[in-house]
Amino acid sequence: MTSLGGQLSARRPGDSPFTIRTEVLGGPESRGVLRKMSDLLELMAKRMDALARLENGTELHRASGDGHFAADRFPPGAGLMERIQAIAQNVSDIAVKVDQILRHSLVLHSKVSEGRRDQCEAPSDPKFPDCSGKVEWMRARWTSDPCYAFFGVDGTECSFLIYLSEVEWFCPPLPWRNQTATQMAPKPLPKVQAVFRSNLSHLLELMGSGKESLIFMKKRTKRLTAQWALAAQRLAQKLGSVWRDQKQILVHIGFLTEESGDVFSPRVLKGGPLGEMVQWADILATLYVLGHGLRITVSLKELQSNLGVPPGRGNCPLTMPLPFDLIYTDYHGLQQMKQHMGLSFKKYRCRIRVIDTFGTEPAYNHEEYATLHGYRTNWGYWNLNPKQFMTMFPHTPDNSFMGFVSEELNETEKQLIRGGKASNMAVVYGKEASIWKGKDKFLGVLNKYMEIHGTVYYESQRPPEVPAFVKNHGLLPQPEFQQLLRKAKLFIGFGFPYEGPAPLEAIANGCVFLQARFSPPHSSLNHEFFRGKPTSRELFSQHPYAENFIGKPHVWTVDYNNSEEFEAAIKAIMRTQVDPYLPYEYSCEGMLERIHAYIQHQDFCAAPGPVPPGARAPQSPFVLAPNATHLEWAQNASSAPGAWPPAHSLRAWLATAGRACTDACLDHGLICEPSFFPFLNSRDAFQKLQVPCDSTESEMNHLYPAFAQPGRECFLQKEPLLFSCAGSSTKYHRLCPCRDFRKGQVALCQDCL
Repeated sequence: MTSLGGQLSARRPGDSPFTIRTEVLGGPESRGVLRKMSDLLELMAKRMDALARLENGTELHRASGDGHFAADRFPPGAGLMERIQAIAQNVSDIAVKVDQILRHSLVLHSKVSEGRRDQCEAPSDPKFPDCSGKVEWMRARWTSDPCYAFFGVDGTECSFLIYLSEVEWFCPPLPWRNQTATQMAPKPLPKVQAVFRSNLSHLLELMGSGKESLIFMKKRTKRLTAQWALAAQRLAQKLGSVWRDQKQILVHIGFLTEESGDVFSPRVLKGGPLGEMVQWADILATLYVLGHGLRITVSLKELQSNLGVPPGRGNCPLTMPLPFDLIYTDYHGLQQMKQHMGLSFKKYRCRIRVIDTFGTEPAYNHEEYATLHGYRTNWGYWNLNPKQFMTMFPHTPDNSFMGFVSEELNETEKQLIRGGKASNMAVVYGKEASIWKGKDKFLGVLNKYMEIHGTVYYESQRPPEVPAFVKNHGLLPQPEFQQLLRKAKLFIGFGFPYEGPAPLEAIANGCVFLQARFSPPHSSLNHEFFRGKPTSRELFSQHPYAENFIGKPHVWTVDYNNSEEFEAAIKAIMRTQVDPYLPYEYSCEGMLERIHAYIQHQDFCAAPGPVPPGARAPQSPFVLAPNATHLEWAQNASSAPGAWPPAHSLRAWLATAGRACTDACLDHGLICEPSFFPFLNSRDAFQKLQVPCDSTESEMNHLYPAFAQPGRECFLQKEPLLFSCAGSSTKYHRLCPCRDFRKGQVALCQDCL
């Protein structure tokens, strides 16, 4: 046991008076505590011995020179030795008491363990089939992450079961535990009505500072404040007394965090890509103006704090229920959340909205399917509802179109532009010198007719890629760039960057946008830029939205390899008069309207679609149209409860072989609507369209439901996450759900507000 050896002056050589013997202590933890105490007391003994020798030596030296002084000082030296011994004895007594406490604790723990041993065994409950396996895992790995100890796991069976039943949900509750705390879920907060905001000063504070990217975003938001306020007023009048729930929203901009490299901030002042920051600035403004509660994070530490991430390596669930109704983030932020939210990521991922510039098609999103069929990339396989991905342009209806805004001109400004245009002035789309490389031929032809201006970044010397006849302004602040566009007749692109906001800004300022037609189209199959991105989309021009949704006279798409066609286009553009034009969906009001509808109606946490694969409703909800070309929602059929867009806007066609549903719906002036696929995923839909199905099978395939002509086979979709408007094969006639859309607002149907 604990023993204090004899007096300091009479101890055995080599034996410490502070040696604590632990041969009969039961637990390794108690032995460790006393061992540390022994080491501490040993160190004290050595220091006190040294002090005693120093004290005695000093007194003897002084005694030889001054007898009176020595006689006065020697007794206190002896007193020091007594005091040291007394301290040692007290410490020894404390050690004995600690030993007794530890012994008592071990006995008590043994009794408790003995009494509950049968209660701390993994139960064989069919409702919790993974419990025993999780207990085995905890036995072997509970020390692999400090978060388990944070939640009270200490290596005992009881602590494993308590954790797995009360923190995670793999085991049933223990009957001897107090269930009050675990059963009482927090009461939902009362609903609050969202109120439009017009003053954005608080938003600017929420955005923070210190990064060039944030400074850029704040300047943009401040510049557009008046337009946001006017748009909010217009939308409020349009919605009238419609109740809007105020949501608590976390916005985590992952690509701005230091952990992701924050590659954009250093490039803001050097002509780097600003499209993402334009979009994020407008997203923040939209959410704030709509009246929602907003929290903004641009660091991993802030994210962890706001989510309630426990200390450790991210294997444990959050310490509290998620306080946010929605989370807007990007692919970087999505990865960070998965790493730090543990099981809570799966629980709450339905609340996440991913800002995804180029889009994620269902075939790339479904992890198992992507792995088996060669669609696995660096960005996909998240198993989210594809509508949770929100894009910059309406690439595919499989995703939700988020967008951004361009500055809207009033009538006075438009009139000034009409009178101030220079018919022979062109601005080149491209702030980086690499975009100009190899474009001398085009520039030479253009220079015959127009004065060419550029906004290429440079520090000291003019970039050699920019020809001498080009007037290069360097990188311009946004207001000055707008003024340049208001004077120019032509805004010309040379194939890159793809699908940025600048062409829309140019068109909104009265420019004609000239771009190259791609033949063959650019995709992940032939262009490095798209390789690894979760989409099979083919781009037939630099800016497909401008080509398909705006078109002539504002947008001209020509073959740049044909010099005659290129030169003829320039001559025609010089003679063409255009007014400033901005699609409604890229105005402040259009974006507010669209995001309002998403927030109020999109619910990806609800149960899946109404019709399982192959099931047949008692009464078919759709009928063959009078002209026998497509299906329509039956007038006497009740509208599907909870369906958004409203199911009565459904129109369904059987596409020609090799045609994607996206294109098949556009052929009829409609938009493919993936949320309607479950209604069509039945043999009944094929029968109503008079399609001869000799056999019907359900499989996982992103092209289903579909009809194969040679074998007269009908195929239904087995996996709801794979319903996809994108994709085609010459083997299949795809069954395509379509809907109407609001003028200038392709994301919303006529009755979607």
